[in-house]
Amino acid sequence: MPYLTSVGTARRTGGATPLGFGVPGYAHPLLAPTEWAELTRPGTPLHWAVLNIDDGPGARPDPHCLEAAGRLRNARERALHGDAPHDSVRAAGGRLLGHLDLAFGSRPFGDLMADAQSFLSWYRVDGFYLGRCPSERAELPAVRRLTSTLATLLEHGAHGGSGDGTGSGGSGEGAYGEGAGGGGGIGHGAYARGAGPLVLGVGTHPHPGYAEAADQLVTFSGPWTDYRWSQVAEWTADYPPERFAHFVHGVPRTHLDEAMRIARWQGAGTIFFTDRDGQHGQNDPFAALPSYWNEIVSRIGPGDSE
Repeated sequence: MPYLTSVGTARRTGGATPLGFGVPGYAHPLLAPTEWAELTRPGTPLHWAVLNIDDGPGARPDPHCLEAAGRLRNARERALHGDAPHDSVRAAGGRLLGHLDLAFGSRPFGDLMADAQSFLSWYRVDGFYLGRCPSERAELPAVRRLTSTLATLLEHGAHGGSGDGTGSGGSGEGAYGEGAGGGGGIGHGAYARGAGPLVLGVGTHPHPGYAEAADQLVTFSGPWTDYRWSQVAEWTADYPPERFAHFVHGVPRTHLDEAMRIARWQGAGTIFFTDRDGQHGQNDPFAALPSYWNEIVSRIGPGDSE
């Protein structure tokens, strides 16, 4: 089995750390009401879900998205502060992330910060998912600058700062990679303090330095035919499972157990598996529930939301 590598078995989940769901972004709540409702159902081990209106927050607040965001936020509040928090915190306690499209490093820093501010002001998101994140070492300083600024913005809240938050020269600069200073990564300290998470949607194993630039990395996003033969980068063994997520489409029901074994062995704490494959009229295989949603929820069981 090629996915069984020789690295860091002590750091692999080994079944000890429960898996949970990260939802890359369902379709618009008006088109996918069932999907959004499932995120608030007790018993769903949800880590986070991404809100993506139009590769970002859209031009104005969307009433359907406002309602979906409010329901998820209320479900989390009930889970954290309900009558039986010990039991309910492990169900429907996920966070809502706003989708920021990095376009592999070509989006201007100011545009990204404007989108982040809109997500916070309109939808009160808990963190951000940085889609189409670059993966090379050359782009790492720019990504670190962006995530550090976003972490500051999250800690101060939607109205706590100017949008830049770090005094790094204003948001009118060109591409966010231009003139970006080095700066330290945020690790996952901001998330631990309640601000975040910040998730880098890389989709592959990036330069190891990216692990210190955000709370979590998506290190696999692709088809089951590739995932079942995939190998994990050796440097990931230095980090706990909650730092990595895997998104896999085209997973047959009969291979669910195998897929979960791969995720655990490779040290991923957050997953989204679906039998949808992006074909037969499907634009995005992750935009809807897999046909075996109830089954995979029951197999994972309630998991910690943080």
